[in-house]
Amino acid sequence: MRLAVLAAAATLAAPAFASPDPADWPAVLAEARGQTVYWHAWGGSPEVNDYIAWVGREMAARHGVRVEHVKVADISETVSRVLAEKGAGRETGGAVDLMWINGENFAAMKRNDLLFGPWAEATPNWALVDVEGVPGVRFDFTVPTEGLESPWGKAQIVFFHDAARMPEPPRSMIALLATAEANPGRFAYPAPPDFTGTTFLKQALLELVEDAAPLFGPAEEADFAGTTAPLWAFLDALHPHLWRRGAAWPASGPQLRSMMADGEIDLAFSFNPNEAALAIATGLLPDTVRAYVFDGGSIGNVHFVAIPFNASAKAGAMATADFLLSPEAQARKADPAVWGDGPVIAVDALPPEDRALFDAIDFGVGALGPADLGPALPEPHPSWVRLLEAEWARRYGAGR
Repeated sequence: MRLAVLAAAATLAAPAFASPDPADWPAVLAEARGQTVYWHAWGGSPEVNDYIAWVGREMAARHGVRVEHVKVADISETVSRVLAEKGAGRETGGAVDLMWINGENFAAMKRNDLLFGPWAEATPNWALVDVEGVPGVRFDFTVPTEGLESPWGKAQIVFFHDAARMPEPPRSMIALLATAEANPGRFAYPAPPDFTGTTFLKQALLELVEDAAPLFGPAEEADFAGTTAPLWAFLDALHPHLWRRGAAWPASGPQLRSMMADGEIDLAFSFNPNEAALAIATGLLPDTVRAYVFDGGSIGNVHFVAIPFNASAKAGAMATADFLLSPEAQARKADPAVWGDGPVIAVDALPPEDRALFDAIDFGVGALGPADLGPALPEPHPSWVRLLEAEWARRYGAGR
């Protein structure tokens, strides 16, 4: 119901397009030719980096656009850079052309008028987007996108366990606590503000809170201490039974996977439902590892690309975003042997030759199909992220 109301509001409020106008697509492609697109995106995964490199090769061959992957540890660094350029009066010629963004970073850029557009829903491949099946393509952590960013993939938290070591994994946060107590040192989660670690906090909060409704509105309007009290009680009980007794923390999701590969932990999790399958296929995890989701569902979201207000290569950035929605690019990204990131286009509505690209994917051992993922729990409002991370650092950060 909330998404339906927001959808109506977003439709009524849609403003006119900016220049270059995506409604004149041939003109956009003509302007894009010869441009260099500096795409700021997370650089912490070899699979993601390889995929973006492939996109660059395809864009050069198809449209004469050069794509440079600017690898960042946290896209908030890029948000700060664009904000600083605006503060300095740099209205054109910005250093950032395209950003992989969602959640609180999108909300901050929208709030500060740092985004070009609207443009996303006027690109040719928007017609392929599964608007009905994936309502998150128009709402980023409850915030209406209003054509200011284009979806390019979806993710959902899945857990994976080594069935040889842990035949019956926990299927809720309460069960996870019991498992950790019975198997001390065999579970860990990355320290926030790593997005995987922060998502673990949100997953636990959604499960443990008595009334989740306040989580989908601004945190400043809620009783933060009262709402989050069950989360801190849960973590206080969990941490003594974690890897290294909670005195040290993995830095990222990929490190969590490496710890499992090294036999340090028996249970891990990822925002990529097919990460375990990819790791098994490439020999990084044993073939006894299996992925699964909690019985009550798990947090899922859509990730986007956006163009800053002062980007130097707006046309090239739009052309790149449109290519990311093509059946070829979406199918390649969905392949666990490449990345395993879920498509945001309506695969069943594609022509047979395009559907065949997805039918040919071998998901292999340890993968979860769409029917196996269960319900995707919505992300809380982005304002909760900063407060959760700050409170976690105060309670459990360095020196505590």
